[in-house]
Amino acid sequence: LPIGISFYVFQSVSYCIDVYRGKYPAERNIIRLALYISFFPQLIAGPIVRFETVSKNLKSRTHSFENLSDGLFRFSVGVGKKVLIADRLYAFCEAAHATGSPSVILAWAESLAFLLYVYFDFSGYSDMAIGLARCFGFELPENFNYPLMSTSFGEFWRRWHISLGTWFRDYLYIPLGGSRSRKARHIRNLLIVWALTGLWHGASWNFVLWGLSFGVVIVFEVLAGRGAASAENKGIDIAQTVLKRLIVTLVTVIFFVWFRFTAFTDALGQFSKMFGSAPVWSRDTGYLLKGAFILLAMAIIGATPLVKTIAGRLAHHEKTQVFVPILKAVIMLVILIFTTAYLVDGSFSPFLK
Repeated sequence: LPIGISFYVFQSVSYCIDVYRGKYPAERNIIRLALYISFFPQLIAGPIVRFETVSKNLKSRTHSFENLSDGLFRFSVGVGKKVLIADRLYAFCEAAHATGSPSVILAWAESLAFLLYVYFDFSGYSDMAIGLARCFGFELPENFNYPLMSTSFGEFWRRWHISLGTWFRDYLYIPLGGSRSRKARHIRNLLIVWALTGLWHGASWNFVLWGLSFGVVIVFEVLAGRGAASAENKGIDIAQTVLKRLIVTLVTVIFFVWFRFTAFTDALGQFSKMFGSAPVWSRDTGYLLKGAFILLAMAIIGATPLVKTIAGRLAHHEKTQVFVPILKAVIMLVILIFTTAYLVDGSFSPFLK
């Protein structure tokens, strides 16, 4: 299949449906419509953009040094996520899976690293698309909002691949009846959406199982009345919030095993190692974890809003805000040097749709 087909097909479908519904008039300029469908910064890796989001930008755009500066910085952050973190996490996953002496701890570390790899890879592509589009005067929607900070699976999917989740909500879930149907139909609607969400990621049964796994736990949350749970609820105790985040992350790590392995037997083998068929520790475990410790620590910290919070405080503090432009330039330069070094050193750079 052509690369990126799932993105530009979904954009085209949303455009046709919105025009049919009378949400906005059809675009009569073929150049603008072609630009919307084939906009190269986000053509192959998202986010999925609605026509109404960029319709004004298609007709006129504001170009400024500030847009260029912010766009290049956002682009460089995305490149750093992809090359410096995601690719190295994937290399660790491959090394851990190929080891001759597996262990329970290594299997869990491998599965956690794969979840982090998917997050940094996909969010890195989104950052690159958003940054590059901003350089050209386009404002694309955010696609990730620290999903690993979620306290429920419903919240996780409101934070993960936001453009895909809202697409399925508006063009499939709500037309099927959404939550306003009878309970049985509501459950059916959720399972249909999640089966197709899995299938969207790849034409293989492992992706369908991955999607249905999330669908089942979200159904349980809805039945238990916890589907609207959010980490933003001020009344939740801190310890309880941390526990919920750990549970969501732990279960998500397990579910992403389906995402990784196309072969059913390979996924079962990974589950077997994670849940006790391998020894708790092995001779290779310490060696591999020692080499990947800093990388895993950076990835875990980077998956939280900690860095963004610190950067925001520096930008708004009167004593440090003057140094922020210089700091951003230094960060961009460091990322450029290291990413160039890694890309020149080898051609290992897996692409995740």
